[in-house]
Amino acid sequence: MKLEGEQKLLRIFVGEQDQWQGHPLHEAIINEAKALKMAGATVLRGMMGFGCKAHVHTAKMLELSYDLPIVIEIVDTEEKINQILPKLDEMVREGLVTMEKVQVILYRADSSRPRSKQAD
Repeated sequence: MKLEGEQKLLRIFVGEQDQWQGHPLHEAIINEAKALKMAGATVLRGMMGFGCKAHVHTAKMLELSYDLPIVIEIVDTEEKINQILPKLDEMVREGLVTMEKVQVILYRADSSRPRSKQAD
């Protein structure tokens, strides 16, 4: 897949404990993105944060939270991003979804390295 120039960045903010059909929500979103053959997605686990309820979630040792912030980032064409939005509307019961313009400078795979099934 060739991806360059102006594209879209979709950011989904959810909690680590959020679920979708018995699975972690962030995993379900990644699986949905993969099923749509999107360019790629990354899950980031936050150390601290709060949302619309203003409840602080933190990874501090003395106040260990079991619901740390999770951010899923997906960069792809606007057309591909628009394909996943209806599903996100259904899946994300509590959280934040944003979209912004990004300039893709480089997107490529090293064709000399063998592809692993995990990294696919």
